[in-house]
Amino acid sequence: MAVRQPGPTGTGPRPSTTPHPSRTPRIPRIPRTPRPSHRLLPLALALLLAGAVLAAAHHARPLPYGDRLTVLTRADARTAKGAAAIRGTGVEAYDPATGAVRWRHAREGRRPLEVLPARGEAITLWDDGMITAADGRTVRWHRALPAATGWLPAYGGTGVLRPLPRGMLAVITPDRIAAYRIKDGDLRWALPAGEGCAFEPGRAVRHEAALLVAQPCPAGAWTAQLIAVDDLGRIAPDRTPLGNDVPGRTSEPAKSEKLVAEPR
Repeated sequence: MAVRQPGPTGTGPRPSTTPHPSRTPRIPRIPRTPRPSHRLLPLALALLLAGAVLAAAHHARPLPYGDRLTVLTRADARTAKGAAAIRGTGVEAYDPATGAVRWRHAREGRRPLEVLPARGEAITLWDDGMITAADGRTVRWHRALPAATGWLPAYGGTGVLRPLPRGMLAVITPDRIAAYRIKDGDLRWALPAGEGCAFEPGRAVRHEAALLVAQPCPAGAWTAQLIAVDDLGRIAPDRTPLGNDVPGRTSEPAKSEKLVAEPR
């Protein structure tokens, strides 16, 4: 029985602070971690679905420059030297042993003017002045000719693409000759036509490692109307050699000058 004691004023009893012997102290409960709401599951599924849709849209988007590359048969080491030719509005590469078309490259709204077959790929000049290099897996590079609409329709692409030794490509226009590395399309050198002169793409001939290009000049000496170039640029005494190899690779052997087939 609790004993009441006088309050602070001494006029009334106050409750005892002695705990009741029958009462036990309460043990504090540990709060439970709240479980994730079931409403988060639809949100997670929606995010996964959105990611899949974005990935599909990324793969389905059109290639740049209107490229359409269709792989029909896979090539192996035995068919790596297949030829390429213009067929309708596109370029087809085929296996010369079986005649099977390996792949087809077309560009939306464009027409190929000239194709230069290379080992396992095709270098194509299009009617808008674009040059492409395709290998059946992808279109590896694009290069645009300057002011092509002013002269390309008259030439029709004849003789614009010319092979050079050691994996190089010469692109002849009336205003200049430019050389690109076939492996990656890197511009290695450019030779402008002389003042009052113009190169003629259709009047070029290969002589061993040299490419002889006509450069008619109304008032020039006849010696200046024929230019000789190779993979290093204009052939001249004491010229400075260029490093035309792909960075990180050693120089190609001399037989690599047959990398590009002669135009047919």
